[in-house]
Amino acid sequence: MNTNKTALIIGREYFTRVKKKSFLLTTILVPVVMIAFYAIIIAVTIKGSTQKTKIAVIDEAGLLADTSRRLNNDMVFIKNETENSFVKKYQQQGYDAFLYIPIFELSDAKNFKLHTAASASITLMNSIEKKLNKAIENKRLIAQGINKEAYEKINSDVDVENSIDTDKGSKKSVAGIAYVVSFICGMLIYIMMIIYGTQVMRGVMEEKTNRIAEVVISSVKPFQLMLGKILGIGAVGLTQFIIWIVLMIALQGLLPLFFPDAVHQMTTAATGGEGASSKMGVLFQGISSLPLFKIGLSFLFYFIGGYLTYASLFAAVGSMATDDQQDTQQLIFPILMPIILGFVIMTKAINDPQSGLAIFGSLFPLTSPIVMMGRITYDVPLWQMATSILLLIGCFIFFAWLTGKIYRTGILMYGKKPGWKEMLKWVVKG
Repeated sequence: MNTNKTALIIGREYFTRVKKKSFLLTTILVPVVMIAFYAIIIAVTIKGSTQKTKIAVIDEAGLLADTSRRLNNDMVFIKNETENSFVKKYQQQGYDAFLYIPIFELSDAKNFKLHTAASASITLMNSIEKKLNKAIENKRLIAQGINKEAYEKINSDVDVENSIDTDKGSKKSVAGIAYVVSFICGMLIYIMMIIYGTQVMRGVMEEKTNRIAEVVISSVKPFQLMLGKILGIGAVGLTQFIIWIVLMIALQGLLPLFFPDAVHQMTTAATGGEGASSKMGVLFQGISSLPLFKIGLSFLFYFIGGYLTYASLFAAVGSMATDDQQDTQQLIFPILMPIILGFVIMTKAINDPQSGLAIFGSLFPLTSPIVMMGRITYDVPLWQMATSILLLIGCFIFFAWLTGKIYRTGILMYGKKPGWKEMLKWVVKG
């Protein structure tokens, strides 16, 4: 009978929120907006790769004379002009920028100028500086009697490949991909715990201020009401998250219709073709090396465990809240502090996943949902995973019992904000 009543409360909380227009809008708009941004990035990247800055060059020092044939077609060398005479003409002649290279000493290369109508981009400046530095290096090698080809053979530019060795073979790991995935997982847990925990608190506050709780508690126990509200809103969060994943996968399938060239590049990179060394190839290699099944299961558990733990605390705050918003914010602050602490530790744990701070953060139940997801792409020992899971489950059970006692009295208290001593009495006497 008690189980049926709890199920009814869960159903009420779930369907009341799912049927709202705001739920439908956010559920549909979020993946659409994310895929739209993704498509815009692809479009800008494709367009940007085909557009080049047309640069006029006056090279009085003859610095680029030997390399002019190997330069991009966006550089045009101007003859019979000076810096002062051409600076007034380059825009009229259709150039985006004007590079002036004066006569200089090889030992003291300076006074190069790039004229533009507005501030030059960092990408353009880096590209030009790279070309000039390379040309100056070649001149200095010749001046020292050093053979350029021999020097290039001696010069080293080593890339260290991280290979993950498993029973099934070796996989190439990409540190940047693991970092990004870890950060996104931790960030999602952080955001979702705050959003859905706050929804639980507001739901309790609304029922308390509208006196609905008085009517409901006449039929069910306060703990059943709190548990039903927490599970119902949690189910809404899971439903929304699952719909987001399905919609994003479906919408991503439409990208080939709009960007066939980009998708072809992805496929070529993924199959190890000509583009395997490209950024797309690195992306596919990095993602394929991750324990995706483990990440998915861990995300699901830590979202549920973290949400249930903090939702019970938010429910207790909602039961004690008054009409004074400042009082409510003061009660929320102690709950938000460990969540924020977890996010701070996660940013450190991603860079050093085996540090003492990272291990502590992934075991401490109030921070483990966020920090462990920041470490999940790395090799977390099994005992740490098991300990973290058991501590999180135990923490939820303890807080559900503790906040249930506070909730039972606080939900029916009106007019004044209870003090910490008074809440302690509710727990002890409960």
